[in-house]
Amino acid sequence: MYPVYRPYLSGKEQQYVSECLDSSWISSRGDFIRKFEIQFADFVGVRHATTVCNGTVALHLAMLAIGIGPGDEVIVPTLTYVASANMIVQTGATPVFVDSIESTWQIDPSAVKRAITPRTKAVMVVHLYGASCDMEAICKICTEHGLLLIEDCAEAFGTFYRDKHVGTFGDVSTFSFFGNKTITTGEGGMVVSNNAEVLNKAYHLKTQAVSPSQEYWHDTVGYNYRMTNICAAIGFAQLEQANYVLERKQQLAAWYDRYLVDLPVRRQAEPPRSTHSWWLYSILVSQELRDSLRLHLRNRAVETRPLFPPVHAFPHYECGLEFPVAQCISKSGLSLPSYPDLTESDVQIISSKVREFFEVREGCRTEIADCGLTKLVN
Repeated sequence: MYPVYRPYLSGKEQQYVSECLDSSWISSRGDFIRKFEIQFADFVGVRHATTVCNGTVALHLAMLAIGIGPGDEVIVPTLTYVASANMIVQTGATPVFVDSIESTWQIDPSAVKRAITPRTKAVMVVHLYGASCDMEAICKICTEHGLLLIEDCAEAFGTFYRDKHVGTFGDVSTFSFFGNKTITTGEGGMVVSNNAEVLNKAYHLKTQAVSPSQEYWHDTVGYNYRMTNICAAIGFAQLEQANYVLERKQQLAAWYDRYLVDLPVRRQAEPPRSTHSWWLYSILVSQELRDSLRLHLRNRAVETRPLFPPVHAFPHYECGLEFPVAQCISKSGLSLPSYPDLTESDVQIISSKVREFFEVREGCRTEIADCGLTKLVN
């Protein structure tokens, strides 16, 4: 079976976890917490970083730290994982959905401009599947309109825009270390910022808003969003292998490009002046064929996953609007196995099973042109 993802745990993960056990520092205090934060900030190129227990709470904490709250609107792409919108709501603010760019699947800057109202306080960009958003355009919009910028980098560790790691452009940014992410702590996340005041507030809130000078004194409503030392130990070991894993990701994408080149599929485009980290290698096919292709691959021991449904399609986020690009991408897309241990032979086998599917279907090139994806895939 070729799963969609499998974590790469070939470094010192066991050694460092054993050190935690031997020292008895297994909860949210211990040397690996600070080591992981320092090394992660250095890798990304940001001044400050604080660990949290998962990527979802990282978003919640990040927005609280920059003052997002009731009455505010936050512009966010509808084509994202639901946590992006859920955490906006958790602050008391309102998510305002916008459409995506056809080629890169990222938030559309022109749609962001149209969505700004007097209540807009921030824009949340989501670097989807490891590609970068157009940060030049987004930063310009935020500056011109006095808006805060949040970067959701849950899927974008190792992604660069104009030689800067994503997560370094925003007022605050977040990362996820779930088990299927490029580097993992099992469960975990990180909040980062170049603003010390923002990170100090995030740290204060994540530790139940406890006073630094008086025991068990809490000056506001806080949260227990801390990462354990054991998780941080795994993350620290993962960082030691990060460059190798990212190189493997680039190689996997190149192999898929080679072996799928003449098939009626199109992969996510790399935005200009950016480096795609290829968290997942994802493709578009005809909407009519997507689910059949997934079934075909599943029956041949290749796991896939569909692209995220647009968040506005969920009952609790229904807004009466249509977002045609996001809806089309979602219904047409799937992700192929993308874990670092895959070999060229593995990718060739997986690609051959994709090829097999299309070879038994005459006229598939016409079908893909007729399914409403002409602009997206040609």
